[in-house]
Amino acid sequence: MKNKRVSIFGYGVTTKPLTKHIKNAVFYDDKCSEPYAGINGSFVRPSHEFDPDNSDLEITSPGIPPSNPLIQKAQNLMSEYDYFKDTKPFKIWISGTNGKTTTTQMMQHLLEDKGSVAGGNIGTALGDLEQEKNMWILETSSFTMHYTSQAFPDVYVLLPLSPDHLTWHGSMQEYVADKLKPLSLMKATDIAIIPAEYANTPTNATILSYEDEESLAKLFEIDMQKVNFKGAFLLDALLAMSVDKLRFKRTNYEKMNSFKLDPHRQEELRDAKNRLWINDTKATNLDATIAALKRYEDSFIHLILGGDDKGVDLNELFLFLKEKQLKIYAIGSNKEKLSKLASDYAVAFAKCINLSDAISKIDRNLQKNEVALLSPAASSLDEFSSYAQRGNEFKEAVTKLS
Repeated sequence: MKNKRVSIFGYGVTTKPLTKHIKNAVFYDDKCSEPYAGINGSFVRPSHEFDPDNSDLEITSPGIPPSNPLIQKAQNLMSEYDYFKDTKPFKIWISGTNGKTTTTQMMQHLLEDKGSVAGGNIGTALGDLEQEKNMWILETSSFTMHYTSQAFPDVYVLLPLSPDHLTWHGSMQEYVADKLKPLSLMKATDIAIIPAEYANTPTNATILSYEDEESLAKLFEIDMQKVNFKGAFLLDALLAMSVDKLRFKRTNYEKMNSFKLDPHRQEELRDAKNRLWINDTKATNLDATIAALKRYEDSFIHLILGGDDKGVDLNELFLFLKEKQLKIYAIGSNKEKLSKLASDYAVAFAKCINLSDAISKIDRNLQKNEVALLSPAASSLDEFSSYAQRGNEFKEAVTKLS
């Protein structure tokens, strides 16, 4: 890379650390209107100033969609994963629609004593990861894999896939193709742990496939009864333990059970009347919401649903909902769409002004043997700054109920 003219698309959290490794990098950013000096001797320029004839290499922020003019003009495009492909650490990539953050955190919890460090989409950019570590455990998004054409993992862990980011990818078929892309690059010495439905994907890697939690536990000889995590988190824990078993021939139930979950995923709290409310605001797609509903399906559920669904077809969700004991409280920018679907599928619903209104309506109806569940199956950015803000407002409102 020495003496190459490097252009970096997007001046953000993922790309800024690249300045530690690339001298005189030039950033092109859609938010920039006038050129200015960036960090570590870099330069930031408006996107329209990018000239491919004056660039030998382009590295893109993964969130920039393929339709962006910068991507369209690039002639030597790569991802940050490609840039760091020859670094020393053994690399484990974790992807899927739901659970990849928790699986990454759990795996780091188990493997830290073996010299691992976690990063990627989980929050630490590759440019900030220690290259002298033994292992990089990388939460890897479909966006990143779309732009990655050289790098591949030593071990690839794929959680189940369901519709997500379809506007960015263009279709479910393209979304799945990007998730499976690493398999086409892996070697015979590499291993992929993937859902059984993708077991026939062409690859040189060794495929270890699973149907569900039970089949995965059987494959790696893990006793599920000794694992304390339930619902959606059980698969996350089993995948983390599977890699520990694969790499180091050990099954550490005590260490796994000591892991503490992040807030905002099936986080349980009680109101002043000791009624159960669940903050699952991080459930931003159908599969995550269905997983939460399965966990609590033995009780009648008051379900807060809605937000920016990113154009996903919600019929699959309503086919599931119509068989359950529940009532929907529709919020967010897709509340009209949700209300129509609820009517079409004969699912009880109430159209709400906002989250606060939904909580008030549930408060009047919630019985002690029932469950109130915020599991929106949609992004929060239509009405909130983040899913965390949505969850925090939910929790605060519940604590104030009398």
